[in-house]
Amino acid sequence: MTDYPVNTEIKPEVQAFFDDATNTISYIVKDPTSDSCAIVDSVMDIDYAAGRITYDHADELIRQVQDQGLKLEWIIETHVHADHLSAAPYIQEKTGGKIGIGSKIMVVQDTFGKVFNEGTEFQRDGSQFDALFEDGDTYMVGNMPVFAMYTPGHTPACMVHVMGDAAFVGDTLFMPDGGSARADFPGGDAATLYDSIQKVLALPDEMRLFMCHDYGPGGRDIAWETTVGEEKANNIHVGGGKTKEDFVKFRTERDAQLGMPKLIIPSLQVNMRAGEIPTDKDGNPMLKVPVNGL
Repeated sequence: MTDYPVNTEIKPEVQAFFDDATNTISYIVKDPTSDSCAIVDSVMDIDYAAGRITYDHADELIRQVQDQGLKLEWIIETHVHADHLSAAPYIQEKTGGKIGIGSKIMVVQDTFGKVFNEGTEFQRDGSQFDALFEDGDTYMVGNMPVFAMYTPGHTPACMVHVMGDAAFVGDTLFMPDGGSARADFPGGDAATLYDSIQKVLALPDEMRLFMCHDYGPGGRDIAWETTVGEEKANNIHVGGGKTKEDFVKFRTERDAQLGMPKLIIPSLQVNMRAGEIPTDKDGNPMLKVPVNGL
């Protein structure tokens, strides 16, 4: 079992919103005893080829919060995503709420600040976010206590956020037939990811797990909710008692065959800034493309 303050008697209301363009699932999570809620892993739309940003996905989240009379208290990022752009500051401007991420964001900022040749004006201290979580930190969504679990491996800043009987796992796990996420990004590590997954699987079997991504392996319908018990028994990469050695061998060989996510260059620049788009010296929104830098 886990030493974290688990309480599966609290059962938040979870609404999922799937983004077809990035295979990302965003969530509105409502405290069952109040009108307070959190948003987890929002998406800002980008037409990369056209250089155009839009907000259809975020506007739907905002509309749902407003139509249901909810109070948005937290906008949570499970990690610095490499495959979609966060809409956190856009949502915050419209609805309020605090933006939170794991404290190891500073490691990511330092790494990719150098890759993108960001000067000294780019703060690498996580100050773009309202809250930086350490392992085991707790916060409240209305009357509902939430805790953060540090789960590095996919990236050095990954955290799972546990709200009652619902855990939002980011890219630490996929659905049982999807396995696990890659561990070859800078700061990633397959052995560390295995250990992090074991922390998640030490939660109660009935704990609901909500994915950040799903790709419908084998042509099945998109899905995003499973349980700890189902993952322990059936996850194709770590379930059924698969060993750390086997996982590391498989994950390392598999990652070597994968190409980079198509949105990695804009995603990292935006997400390490808490969703703000970088600007040039004249204040115009501008993304950089490092040559041979990633």
